[in-house]
Amino acid sequence: MEKLKVLRGMVDLMPEQTLVWQKIESTARKHFKRAVVNEIRTPLLEATELFARGIGEATDVVGKEMYTFMDKGNRSCTLRPEGTASVVRASIQNGLIAQRSQRLWYSGPMFRYERPQAGRQRQFHQIGLEFLGFEHPRSDVEAITLAWDLLNELGLKGLSLEINSLGDTTDRLCYRKILVDWLRSHQEELDTDSQNRLETNPLRILDSKNPTTSELLKRAPTLNDALSIESLKRFRTVENELNNLGIPFEVNPLLVRGLDYYNHTAFEIKSDQLGAQSTICGGGRYDGLVEQLGGSSTPAIGWAIGMERLVMLLSTKQDPITHSKPQFYVVNKGDKAESFSLIVARMLRLNKHIVELDLTRAAFNKQLKRADRSGARWAILIGDNEAIEGEVILKDLRSSSKESSNDERTTLQILLKRFH
Repeated sequence: MEKLKVLRGMVDLMPEQTLVWQKIESTARKHFKRAVVNEIRTPLLEATELFARGIGEATDVVGKEMYTFMDKGNRSCTLRPEGTASVVRASIQNGLIAQRSQRLWYSGPMFRYERPQAGRQRQFHQIGLEFLGFEHPRSDVEAITLAWDLLNELGLKGLSLEINSLGDTTDRLCYRKILVDWLRSHQEELDTDSQNRLETNPLRILDSKNPTTSELLKRAPTLNDALSIESLKRFRTVENELNNLGIPFEVNPLLVRGLDYYNHTAFEIKSDQLGAQSTICGGGRYDGLVEQLGGSSTPAIGWAIGMERLVMLLSTKQDPITHSKPQFYVVNKGDKAESFSLIVARMLRLNKHIVELDLTRAAFNKQLKRADRSGARWAILIGDNEAIEGEVILKDLRSSSKESSNDERTTLQILLKRFH
């Protein structure tokens, strides 16, 4: 019979990799707690209309990459391809924004039908932040700062921050006309994908990875050419505040975000250790999205960090993350001993100790070898006689002195009291 395999673009996380994930998640949780950012959890499955309206039907995500199907109720459903639209939908539906401005974060899997490559899978994971109800450019800086400091707290090196202003709706309409006119005059020099985007989503051409198109775009008019005085002033405030915080950045006039809902500040944090897939964190302001999804007019900004790329970077560090070593390894042999060992292990764990219980039913000497390899300080030896008496034998596995390595017979209650 043919062995079953994981679907293309889906990846199993082995225990060693999961340790890295756990470190990232626990660090992020502490980091957000210090900044009074609260966690929100949304469903993996949403109505397709949420993403069509929120992300934009002309985007590649909606047009080509979503996992969409009809359910048994004849409703079009989609596995979420990103987190922002779901968080906004949940905030509107549950009245969070009506209560007050919200500082929220989320984590979990997203799904896009893309060509798998290093650091990019069809099921991928993100940690994201959303600030809802904050208008001043200081909130842009606060959001960027939290992302920058989190990545540095995780120990990443070689990071760089790129920022740009996409302006407001009027600025973008003005720039769209200027850009389309210019691109049409160079249409034959564009790659096929960029030619197709010319009528539907021309700003996405600025993000083209085609070398010829990228070179051509160096001569294209930039968004700065179309920004209003108010938009320029807002962007200058972001630049000044980042400088005040000592966070280095570069202005990239070709930086656009792939989703239609962005406006004003857009940014990316990159690593020089990831090759072509260099972006670790991307985000920006999306002041129109809440209203677009049925809420009241609400300013907002957010970002998302790609977990897979982050794990790739952290897995190559010199100080690998290792599994926790047990404090106690319970060696047991005999029917009564095996039953009593369950009680001993449970009581120690309830008293906050890390305990590994041998379940192999192997000989004592083989279990003791495993106990030594586990890294535990103490082995607890239980035979049927010990089980009958309600006692255990405590053995110090890490002491070389004869006196302290002698087996010590003790009751479970004394053991719990001694190591409490």
